Amino acid sequence: MTLRSEIQEKQYDAMKKGDAERLSIMRLLNSAIKNEEIELRRDLNDEEAQAVVGRQVKQLKDALKDFEAGGRKDLMDKTQKEIEILEEYLPEQMSDEKLEEIVGKIIEQMSAGPQDVGKVMGAVMKEVKGQADGNKVREIVSKKLN
Repeated sequence: MTLRSEIQEKQYDAMKKGDAERLSIMRLLNSAIKNEEIELRRDLNDEEAQAVVGRQVKQLKDALKDFEAGGRKDLMDKTQKEIEILEEYLPEQMSDEKLEEIVGKIIEQMSAGPQDVGKVMGAVMKEVKGQADGNKVREIVSKKLN
């Protein structure tokens, strides 16, 4: 079963169960995937669909920071729940230790210096393929290069 069909199935389940919160986020996710397919003029594979889910999670995490700064507990709780629902469709995140190991290996292979943060980040992100947050990767790369 493809990720897209799994998401659609979960949307129908939420509709049947009357779970308005889950239904809302599943519709949002389905729309985002459909919009991406329209833009690319083809169906997305699972990896591309996961990238769409990842972008949705990133947007929600950015919004969560704004809600925290504004002291909006109600919106923080709602957004956190949406993030948890969406993260079910992402690959399991890599541990910090494993990520540091990969970063160290890539820095060694590239003989990278402090000015090569972008190059190292690009190589690491290709290696981890959605299993690590970009901010976490940047943090570890910067720490290791400095």
